[in-house]
Amino acid sequence: MTNQAAVPPKPVILEAVLERITYANDDTGYTVARVATEKSGADLLTVVGALLGAQVGESIRMTGRWRSHPKYGRQFEADSYSTVLPATVQGIRRYLGSGMIKGIGPVMADRMVSHFGTDILRVIEEEPGRLVEVRGLGKRRTARIAAAWQEQKAIKEVMVFLQGVGVSTSLAVRIYKQYGDTSIDTVRREPYRLAADVWGIGFKTADTIAQAVGIPHDSPERIKAGLQYTLSEAADQGHCFLPEPNLVTAAEKILGVARDLIVPALDELAGDEGVVRERVNDVPAVYLVPFHRAERSVARGLRTLLNVPKDRLAAFADVDWLKALTWLRERTGTELAPEQEQAVRLALTEKVAVLTGGPGCGKSFTVRSVVELAAAKKAKITLVAPTGRAAKRLAELTGHEAATIHRLLQLQPGGDAKFDQDNPLDTDLVVVDECSMVDLILANKLIKAVPPGAHLLLVGDVDQLPSVGAGEVLADLLGADAAIPRVRLTKIFRQAQQSGIVVNAHRVNAGDHPHTRGYPDFFLFPCEDSEETAALTVDVVVNRIPAKFDLDARRDIQVLAPMHRGPAGAGSLNALLQDALTPHRETVPERRFGGRVFRPGDKVTQLRNNYDKGEAGVFNGTVGVVTTVSREDHTLTVRTDEDEDIDYSFDELDEITHAYAITIHRSQGSEYPAVVIPLTTSSWMMLQRNLLYTAITRAKRLVVLTGSRRALAAAVRTTSAGRRHTALTHRLLTPT
Repeated sequence: MTNQAAVPPKPVILEAVLERITYANDDTGYTVARVATEKSGADLLTVVGALLGAQVGESIRMTGRWRSHPKYGRQFEADSYSTVLPATVQGIRRYLGSGMIKGIGPVMADRMVSHFGTDILRVIEEEPGRLVEVRGLGKRRTARIAAAWQEQKAIKEVMVFLQGVGVSTSLAVRIYKQYGDTSIDTVRREPYRLAADVWGIGFKTADTIAQAVGIPHDSPERIKAGLQYTLSEAADQGHCFLPEPNLVTAAEKILGVARDLIVPALDELAGDEGVVRERVNDVPAVYLVPFHRAERSVARGLRTLLNVPKDRLAAFADVDWLKALTWLRERTGTELAPEQEQAVRLALTEKVAVLTGGPGCGKSFTVRSVVELAAAKKAKITLVAPTGRAAKRLAELTGHEAATIHRLLQLQPGGDAKFDQDNPLDTDLVVVDECSMVDLILANKLIKAVPPGAHLLLVGDVDQLPSVGAGEVLADLLGADAAIPRVRLTKIFRQAQQSGIVVNAHRVNAGDHPHTRGYPDFFLFPCEDSEETAALTVDVVVNRIPAKFDLDARRDIQVLAPMHRGPAGAGSLNALLQDALTPHRETVPERRFGGRVFRPGDKVTQLRNNYDKGEAGVFNGTVGVVTTVSREDHTLTVRTDEDEDIDYSFDELDEITHAYAITIHRSQGSEYPAVVIPLTTSSWMMLQRNLLYTAITRAKRLVVLTGSRRALAAAVRTTSAGRRHTALTHRLLTPT
């Protein structure tokens, strides 16, 4: 006898109310949920499958089949779903009270259903004016509810179409917000527009949609969009341009079309000014337009500042330095080392200067000395840093007000700065701390705002990771040794030599294994298994450090992981740490978005620059704490490190993610009382010396390494893959 293949059961339809989502994966859409049907009553059923985007409280119609799982028992495996309006009083009350419709919370939903019964949904749809019959609903709120209902209805129509072409619910909402009633027509006719217009949609998503609506694989529009996407991906990896051969080869892999179709499309793109071609050091470079403009502008701006005859700190040109430094020593109680003295003189006599050096070498005291002397001459001083935490530290160090670069420049919606070359800052000295994390675009905005004759001091540690954004500004400036004055501090001060953080940072930077014993501020808890390392990391954060060092697990301790994915990556650790520190409670409102749940008390970080939020925008890497979740207003509020309250509507929650654990790259410019660094062999590709060095130097009081000794050794011995494709050094040394 031959075994016949088992015949899969025929698909069936299950209608239910979504009561709870227990797991959701953003990447795959796989969801585990609990639902209630009319027959099941209080006994909830388990559904698994493609439910990403469905919200708690919705009535959904699922197509799939019943399965028996060996561990979890009987469950419904959903292939697809659509939302339907509930028909029972209980279902309607749950639906309206879930926060699906802006302006209606659980209390108001109860009143509305009590008054109108099962007719309430028809009333909202056809006679919304009658809602004023419900106690507590005035004309204004009634109009708001009616508008929210119509918007939800329109979004659902767009979603039905977009789900058919593979677009998730959250992106469907963004597409509708961007294009409104023309959404479906735009998606059908110009799918590649979405990659440029809608945050969260890249070329790959647009390409999937384009294929679904019948755009040819070898369409010139597709190839041009693919070339721009390839350059955009390179920018996300830090490159300002790509050599043309690299670009064509990478695009060939992404697009899956012949090389002889790509080159003509690139010619056409350059002719339309979609990209810029230029030879840089005999390399045929291809830029996206914003990065080409910014690179040229930074070089031109720095040369202008250096060479302008006017000097707003002219008093230091002929100052009696012996007298000035004696006064400074008496004021601070500390004498400058020769390297520090050289840096102070340079900052106050040269109009552009760079100060670099590792931890414990006196950068901070040098900056304070520059500020003290400038203030003594009544100079107007501007202190800035890329992040709120770094700005606070700079203010504490100097006793002068400091701001983030974004707040200083007062960026407007769209990203334009209030202060630029036509409206410069009124200042004599600008000090920029943590320059290693300032990317090309931000550096350009800042340099434009420095007035002619003012002095610009750029301070940073060039051995740290370069900026998250494109460019390698600090390293490029140091590379232009004939053009930009600089001092590198190298001497580690005696007091700093007692710190395991300082000593081991320098050891790692030199390629030496850190000393993990004998220091009160540097520890290693070894563990070779990745999942066990994750559990150990949580225990260290939640229990061990708070007990021994009296530090708060959420406020004072930051987990810095080499990468996001993996058993001990930032993604997994965030879920574990949230369960430990901000667990689900029935009485506390929460909001699920994709695979994440947000609760009051959650530590979160911003994932994109959004110039439309807050007083001067909210920027990639801004950290804060969720303070409120309002189902009625569809709003989540975050209190940022800059003490600003930022509201996010529920359809904007893909802009933030949890920050109990973050990648080391995202920690740049920040300082924490304690950092915990999980190192596992599962993050092998990311284990590099400057990554570990950056993580260690983020700590102020305590470093704890958890995980594999083998992974630690790999990180110490592995140097970074190489420099980014930038041309700022070239432009500074060969002005045109």
